[in-house]
Amino acid sequence: MRTMIPPAARRTIAAAGLLSAVILISPLAAGPLLAQRTHARPARSGAAAIRRADLRADVYAMAADSMRGREAGTLDELRAAAWIAERARAAGLEPAGDGGTYFQYFPLRRVRTADAGTVTLGGQPLPLWREAAVVSPVDAELDLPLVFVGQGREADLAGVDLHGKAAAAVVSPPRDVPAPGMSLWAVRYARTAIRERAAFLVAHGAAAVVLVADSVTDGAYGWLASSFSRGSYGVDSANASMRPGAQPPVILLRRAAIDRVRAPAQRLTAALHSESFTYPSVNVVARVRGTSPRLRGEYVLFSGHVDHDGVRAPVDGDSIYNGADDNASVDAGVLAIGRAFARHPERRSALFVWHGAEERGLLGSRWFAAHPTVPRESIAAVLNADMIGRNSPDSAALLGATPPHRNSAALVRMAMAANARTSRFIVDTSWDAVTHPEGWYFRSDHLPYARAGIPALMFTTLLHPDYHTPRDEPQRIDYAKLARVARWMYETGRAVANARVRPAVDPGFKLER
Repeated sequence: MRTMIPPAARRTIAAAGLLSAVILISPLAAGPLLAQRTHARPARSGAAAIRRADLRADVYAMAADSMRGREAGTLDELRAAAWIAERARAAGLEPAGDGGTYFQYFPLRRVRTADAGTVTLGGQPLPLWREAAVVSPVDAELDLPLVFVGQGREADLAGVDLHGKAAAAVVSPPRDVPAPGMSLWAVRYARTAIRERAAFLVAHGAAAVVLVADSVTDGAYGWLASSFSRGSYGVDSANASMRPGAQPPVILLRRAAIDRVRAPAQRLTAALHSESFTYPSVNVVARVRGTSPRLRGEYVLFSGHVDHDGVRAPVDGDSIYNGADDNASVDAGVLAIGRAFARHPERRSALFVWHGAEERGLLGSRWFAAHPTVPRESIAAVLNADMIGRNSPDSAALLGATPPHRNSAALVRMAMAANARTSRFIVDTSWDAVTHPEGWYFRSDHLPYARAGIPALMFTTLLHPDYHTPRDEPQRIDYAKLARVARWMYETGRAVANARVRPAVDPGFKLER
């Protein structure tokens, strides 16, 4: 598909230099969480600027096929960032990035196994990524006898010497099988099983590991191969941990290869080489200055992320992972909140950050938290969101609302009080539990700020079956609910912006998994 860049986006890029137990808290019965009053807010409000029609138009634009899934480190991500910057400018938000622009660029480092690599089994080539997927970037020249060891468990290795050989085994259930109902269950199962079995066989002397997919892993093979082919990402080009070492290569084969692997006297030959790139990724940063001469140097920061999964293996004929809920819903919501603050500025300033490369490991938020474009100590609170447009119309979730992940009880009280005044969601806080299998608190852009000692919350309407699939499309968003969540975030931000005293970090707060 030919991708067309709108003229406004081209101008913006050019100007930038290119490019289970659930704790439910009712808003009417939240007890002490709602008992403490904050500073009385001005009667005026910009909430009318948060309009369902604008949200819908913005989500459809951000999650259009023409954006090609906004994958980090690609022109698609930069085009989406330029589009957001133009919308922020049109909304009356002033640039707050580097050099008087809306942009804060950072170097995205990628290390991957080159597509030119070859894998041959018994003299017959296995096309890379279609039939043979290299699990981690590696440099290796191999010509090894292949030893089939069943499922590669202790009993299968009795009397077998793997030194100087390639060990072949069928993927089997790992010790730590993901909890039923977890997001991307088959992918998590496969990754855990591959990691566990490969480590075991390498520890027993294998010079290379060949794993044949079981039925679960084979069903996720397209997703896995697409992910493995992308390699690893980071923001520190000097990070030695990203450089391929001398570890034995691990190769995943499709289930159909089992007979070839079992055949006697097989040899594995391979020529695998890593390659490294540095791409630009970008945070989009804008602000509305506060009205108080004393407090305008402090900020309430609203955030989301621009990127998604790009173009990958087709699912039911669709290869574009549009990411409408994840995270165009938030991109649109933060734009709407920006319009509201532009209409009615509050005492403290509002800062809006659309992070890049979140799907690569929170890289944009990690970069901004380490290199903020405003003094770090001036950030009074971070209100981050991730996926705010799906599921039951009357419920939402707040992460960072209860220990051990709560880092500011004062900020939580503000958020709960704002919910009671406006959106009146039933608020699920159970995802903060250390026993929750998703561990989602550690997977979104509030985390680097919490680690930096800044009060932080994450607003969400939680996961759904379309998460990280091509089915996450604009027509599936509940735009009325999206508007309610945006108003909840906005009113929470107003409370922070107008409070006499900014929310404090809880004494002794320490992140725990």
